[in-house]
Amino acid sequence: MFVRIRSILVLACTIFLTTPVAHAATYTIDRDHSTIGFKIRHLFSKVQGQFNDFAGTIEYEPGIPEAWKVEAVIQAASIDTNVEKRDAHLRSKDFFDTQAFPTITFRSTGVRDATPTTATLDGVLSLHGVEKPVTLDVQIHGVGKDPWGNVRAGFTGTTQITRKEFGLAWNQTLETGQLLVGDEVDLILEIEGIAR
Repeated sequence: MFVRIRSILVLACTIFLTTPVAHAATYTIDRDHSTIGFKIRHLFSKVQGQFNDFAGTIEYEPGIPEAWKVEAVIQAASIDTNVEKRDAHLRSKDFFDTQAFPTITFRSTGVRDATPTTATLDGVLSLHGVEKPVTLDVQIHGVGKDPWGNVRAGFTGTTQITRKEFGLAWNQTLETGQLLVGDEVDLILEIEGIAR
């Protein structure tokens, strides 16, 4: 009986140790060919903006979603809506308070419903000192070599967050009772990575 149990344990260990571990190529986000953008309602239209200073890595291998991982850091003060006065207000304590909370971070926690061209990416977004789970709808654009021999991968990620959930509650009420700024923020990430 003891010999049989020992044999089963040896077999289990052998299978565990010889099972290939899923791995993925690591891509560094190419800031020159990537955009971290957003849209938010202002009165009767939407204002667009982006963050110009960010970095991160993507672990990706086609067909192995269990190995996919994403980590990114955004410098909050790099916010850019093409209006200097508005950007200064967004950096202030009314909004991002970039002196107290200089970075925005994202780390993935899992992948669901992966196909060759789409996936659902779950993760944690840390913004304005608050951490919340978020889910991104991801489009996968493929992997290939550029003219200089670098291997690149491209993705588009979209999601919507509620800014009040991250403590960004500043607003003004108009004479009509309508609020000046919307609560929902659309995030649009156009990301290209270069394999290390």
